Amino acid sequence: MTATAPCHGTRKEQANNPFTEARPADTQPADTTPHNHRQRAGHIEAKVAAVNQLAALLDEHWPGGKAVFYELDSDIAMAFLERFPTPASAAKLTAGRLEVWCKRHGYPGKKPGSVLIERLRSAPKAASRLSEQTAGQLICVQVQLVQGARATIRTLDKAISETTEKHPYAPLFATMPRIGKASLGQAIGEIGPILERAQSCEQLIAEAGVVPVTRASGKSRTVAFRFATNRRARVALTTFADNSRHGNDWAAKIYNDARARKKRHPHAVRILARAWLRVMWACWRDGACYDPAIHQANGKINTAVEPPLTA
Repeated sequence: MTATAPCHGTRKEQANNPFTEARPADTQPADTTPHNHRQRAGHIEAKVAAVNQLAALLDEHWPGGKAVFYELDSDIAMAFLERFPTPASAAKLTAGRLEVWCKRHGYPGKKPGSVLIERLRSAPKAASRLSEQTAGQLICVQVQLVQGARATIRTLDKAISETTEKHPYAPLFATMPRIGKASLGQAIGEIGPILERAQSCEQLIAEAGVVPVTRASGKSRTVAFRFATNRRARVALTTFADNSRHGNDWAAKIYNDARARKKRHPHAVRILARAWLRVMWACWRDGACYDPAIHQANGKINTAVEPPLTA
């Protein structure tokens, strides 16, 4: 039994598209991009939960340690809590000593030691009944948990960056506005498989979940949000679309026009995401890298007219 290539558009499009060449199934390596991103999303959720638990511990046992730096999961905050896990360990800190310590650990902020020490001293006193040793041990263990989650996320970021650079679809979308390496890898991993199996742009838009479902029967017609869809692909696409409007006038106009029509923010982002999917479809179909002069001329995409999908 021989493997057959999936249908990507018309035969003419398949013949002219270098990205749709079939390879035997046993020699085609699995794409690890979506798996890396999904695992990264899980680790980010774990990190957020660990940071929230650390914040709760500090509120109970040492509010001053939480108040010194703005971001609790930053490098400098983690280093500070490792060195000063309890109020007693920071009792001899002065503005000068804290400023020297911050410089030694590469503090990126511009706050002087006097401001930082004031944050530390003006924080509420702990209401904990635990001993200093027990409270310090709890905080140190939680800091190690946060550090472990941050380390795994950095490892996954590196793996995602390496696989994205080698992916054949990366050059097509790499020049899109505000896409970034993480967003590019997520878009390739989640939307790429849909691009490969979609036979039309309308099918691509429907499977990505950025178009509503229309049901009609007799004189009844309802339009509702599409729940049965690839949610990971929708999240990847809407995240990129929302970022793109801050760096592209064409995208900003589509979003602002939707908001002017009284669309809520999530709805306006999905409208913009549909426009970007048409751009992605045109790039993938023609095997051409994204070019604003071509794909956004007069606010329209140079693509063939296709019949809309029926609900």
